[in-house]
Amino acid sequence: MFVQGPVPGFRLLLVILVSAALIAADGRFDKLAPVRSVIATGLGPVYWLGNAPYRFSDWFSGLFVSRDDLQQENEELKTRLLILERRALKYAALASENNELRRLLNSSEVLDDRVIVGEVVAVSPDPFSHEVVINKGSNDGVTTGQAVLDAEGLLGQVIQTSQFTSRVLLVSDSSHAVPVEVVRNGLRSILLGNGETDELELVHVPDTADIREGDMLVSSGLGGRFPRGYPVAEVSSISKEPGEPFVDIVAVPKARLNQSRLVLVVFQQKDEPAEAPLVPLGEVEEQN
Repeated sequence: MFVQGPVPGFRLLLVILVSAALIAADGRFDKLAPVRSVIATGLGPVYWLGNAPYRFSDWFSGLFVSRDDLQQENEELKTRLLILERRALKYAALASENNELRRLLNSSEVLDDRVIVGEVVAVSPDPFSHEVVINKGSNDGVTTGQAVLDAEGLLGQVIQTSQFTSRVLLVSDSSHAVPVEVVRNGLRSILLGNGETDELELVHVPDTADIREGDMLVSSGLGGRFPRGYPVAEVSSISKEPGEPFVDIVAVPKARLNQSRLVLVVFQQKDEPAEAPLVPLGEVEEQN
């Protein structure tokens, strides 16, 4: 007895409907993920067999690599490693410079004067003279007596200029003095360098003065050399000798005297040289 099966058109329609149902179930409900995982696991040996000729050829050719070829490849790898290490060091230095520039520019935003950014290019070899050389000079409008800052506080002042460079005397030099005042109460005094980069001395402070450890000292502006309000140091210790009318006060400088590389050379508003490429502090970041 002859039984006729479903017509081909019906079977094609059935396959299309089943396929659409499977696609919808997988796309909307993710029901076929376990099935795909099982199928992929089952196909693992197939993938391995398909890649076997290449793996065997690579293994076979490796048996006949000469010692000279291995040494040459080793030298090439060492060379590439050195190049990559040099690049890594360079990138680390660039990242550090970028962070320092950001701190520097952020510190300049709170000031009212005009500045230019300079770089420390040399340090005095004399252990008794705390001086650095920056790459800004008379061509940039720098003159003797200008205040120099880093990202943390007052670094020193310009004592000599040339066409392209300037010498800066640090606040830690034994010949340097800064008129300062205590932020908390306005008490004024003189902060002297003592030849140490990590401490300064506050002098002529009576034993009855209201000063405490942790007080912030800023430039008072007296004498006209340093503009008022720049952070200079923080009081670290106070001691008194019996019978002495003044107390011995040691302060830690805020500026990183032996570490900073980028600095700000400050131009007061009353002393704006026309030839210097100056910009307001708020615009320094835009032009750098």
